[in-house]
Amino acid sequence: MLFDSHSHIDSKKFDKDRDLVIARAKNNDVSFVMNPGADYESSVAAVALAEKHDFIYAAVGVHPHDALTMDDMMLSLLKSMARKPKVKAIGEIGLDYYYDHSPRDVQQYWFREQLRMAKSLKMPVIIHDRDANNDVLSILKEEGSFETGVLMHCFSGSKELARQYVKLGAYISIAGPVTFKNARKSVEVVEEVPLDRLMIETDAPYLTPMPFRGKRNEPMYVRHVAEKIAEIKNVSFEDVAAITMNNAKKYFGI
Repeated sequence: MLFDSHSHIDSKKFDKDRDLVIARAKNNDVSFVMNPGADYESSVAAVALAEKHDFIYAAVGVHPHDALTMDDMMLSLLKSMARKPKVKAIGEIGLDYYYDHSPRDVQQYWFREQLRMAKSLKMPVIIHDRDANNDVLSILKEEGSFETGVLMHCFSGSKELARQYVKLGAYISIAGPVTFKNARKSVEVVEEVPLDRLMIETDAPYLTPMPFRGKRNEPMYVRHVAEKIAEIKNVSFEDVAAITMNNAKKYFGI
């Protein structure tokens, strides 16, 4: 039984066959899916999906790409939404210095505001970090976010950075890129991080694992991430599935 800890099944890319995608997940041993928001609209959609399906849960938040859309009213609306029973985290939030769709100072301001909101609600966070390692770590420390829970989604940093996060009590989530032929960095992270600090995810519809790379990703493919971790750590698939399931359920309070 598998827990896809990060999947955007509210995405427009699933509009034509969302119900089929959800059914395929259930039929392929995916027992739980966490669907995080990326902006206000997708947060609303994530909550609606979670309320419709018993095995889907939601997180609400605004991605750094959309930091320019945020204001105090939106923050207040997100906080109200976060109190709904099927909402288990604040996310996907963080910093993205690769695309810089929003100015860095604006990204940082709303990242901090959402971290403070999570802390006030005693909720864990789902973190996006792209080419912003130092600032993300510094801000998480300054805001005391490790006290309520930090999950580094689709971790792409070094094994040394992963080691720092684990020491601080964070969880590291591994996605499809670990299955790619050139995935040396991701493989090193899996070797470094203890199984009791790992989660697995698809980040569907993006980052499709081998052997389906190039096609749209979906939750049932999370199995391939678990299989690769089992291979790297020389443990059984069943152990990886059970431990990452337990980690995610504990983290999200399910």
